[in-house]
Amino acid sequence: MKIGIVLYPTFGGSGVVATELGKALAKKGHEIHFISYNHPVRLDHFQPNIRYHEVRPFNYPLFDYQPYELALTSKLVDVTRYEGLDLLHVHYAIPHASSAYFAQQILKTHGLYIPFITTLHGTDITLVGRHPAFEPVITFSINNSDAVTVVSQSLKDDTLKHFAIDREIQVIPNFVEHSNYCVEPKESDIKRKKDIAPNGEYIISHISNFRKVKRLQDVVSIFDLIRKKIPAKLILAGDGPERFAAEQQCKELGICADVEFVGNVQSADEILCISDLFLLPSETESFGLAALEALASGVPVISSNSGGLPEVNAQGISGFLSKVGDVEDMAKNALTILSSAESLEKFSQQAYEHSKKFTLEAILPQYEALYEKVLKKKRENLSV
Repeated sequence: MKIGIVLYPTFGGSGVVATELGKALAKKGHEIHFISYNHPVRLDHFQPNIRYHEVRPFNYPLFDYQPYELALTSKLVDVTRYEGLDLLHVHYAIPHASSAYFAQQILKTHGLYIPFITTLHGTDITLVGRHPAFEPVITFSINNSDAVTVVSQSLKDDTLKHFAIDREIQVIPNFVEHSNYCVEPKESDIKRKKDIAPNGEYIISHISNFRKVKRLQDVVSIFDLIRKKIPAKLILAGDGPERFAAEQQCKELGICADVEFVGNVQSADEILCISDLFLLPSETESFGLAALEALASGVPVISSNSGGLPEVNAQGISGFLSKVGDVEDMAKNALTILSSAESLEKFSQQAYEHSKKFTLEAILPQYEALYEKVLKKKRENLSV
């Protein structure tokens, strides 16, 4: 199959999942065309069966904001026509789904039909998409997609609750390719861990885009409570609008020497490989890919119980869940896991075993089956 994948190329979960999906499909012999305004951060150059097409919005003084949606639509038309794409798979509804619909209608005038699948990832439904400025377009685009998937049952429930959807929505959860994550640290990882925690302190980590919904200050508060009981270090990987407030909080608490802000990282593995515990106290997560990546690295997770997180983090098995904002309970649960080497080892093994429910081998065939279903429908329509 020749598949166009439309995504945001940033460090967010939707872009990571879309990139890893495309890479896995390419390894199976499908021809993958990534379409975005920048090269995806998880995509290496010069990979077999993979092409990247850059969307360049037109910059003109009349426009206060570049009309990206129109530029994307034109690029989808162009790539579909000249690369002979079989279907489009757009990740994150805004504005990818509506652009795919517009491209589909334009291509019909050229005697071509390109079906498109929309995968909803979270804030395109729970936050941005519900805004009155976007809701009618999102509802229309979902209802006119050839197929729709969501990454969790929680997100499916939210979609049906907040939008007038009159079509089937399929749950296909996110996945990880376990070979990308280390359970047994290499010698270089052990040295790096020793450099960060020279006295054998526990290393606690958090990886996100530092938006308000991630509750970064809760991460710092939880760590502060842990640190008062046991020696520990905190690694904060990522960047975003909440970074400054978190840095100020560390200064006020007097814990800066034990907290390291490392900025955005190309691969979560370099942080998770040296971590003992992962914190994700988010206001909401449609799925919680960062939590799953931690579990795949054998790192137990302390998280909120919001959104799709209970579908990823198994209470008392791969970690613990608490109410949003309950930093005391999260710290207590963290200390339970870190109470002894035996306890940490038990939770680490359980975390890794639980992550196997979300393997690439389990999830990829679900997407391929959906592609075949959509293409079969396309062939039937063309034969009528």
